[in-house]
Amino acid sequence: MRSGEELDGFEGEASSTSMISGASSPYQPTTEPVSQRRGLAGLRCDPDYLRGTFGCLKVAQVILALIAFICIETIMECSPCEGLYFFEFVSCSAFVVTGVLLILFSLNLHMRIPQINWNLTDLVNTGLSTFFFFIASIVLAALNHKTGAEIAAVIFGFLATAVYAVNTFLAVQKWRVSVRQQSASDYIRARTESRDVDGRPEIQRLDT
Repeated sequence: MRSGEELDGFEGEASSTSMISGASSPYQPTTEPVSQRRGLAGLRCDPDYLRGTFGCLKVAQVILALIAFICIETIMECSPCEGLYFFEFVSCSAFVVTGVLLILFSLNLHMRIPQINWNLTDLVNTGLSTFFFFIASIVLAALNHKTGAEIAAVIFGFLATAVYAVNTFLAVQKWRVSVRQQSASDYIRARTESRDVDGRPEIQRLDT
């Protein structure tokens, strides 16, 4: 049998050996960022955005644009057809672009592309959609044959115009707030840098 000291030495050697073998083992815990390992599994829906004002407006816009597009697609005959084609193009474009923005915002994918000003992008999309939906609805209302599908398309076109107009107004307010906050942060940073320079006379001597 081994004595206590021999056992202590043996245990010390075993622990040090296990530490060395563990350090040299190729199966070490990885230090990769979690987002890189999870890939698409890291995507999570943002329920707060969908429950918020902008999220609800986006969902309503997608639904109204889709219904308007379906109504216009059910029309088999037209004369003249320019107003119908224009309304079809506007409703389809608004549905696709707004749907893509809804996916980006609800999954927070826009946070991975900070180079794009997403507030301004949303403002431009809603503003253009409001304008073109309004024009397309007026043209279709003036150049239709009073069929049920055409009347329904006009109604949903004006509803989509109203929802896009509300979103445009709120997007303008949000963009103005972001611009003011950016200006205030730039001003505070400039004042802080100026105070740092004033508090270090050696920098002033170097500047002179």
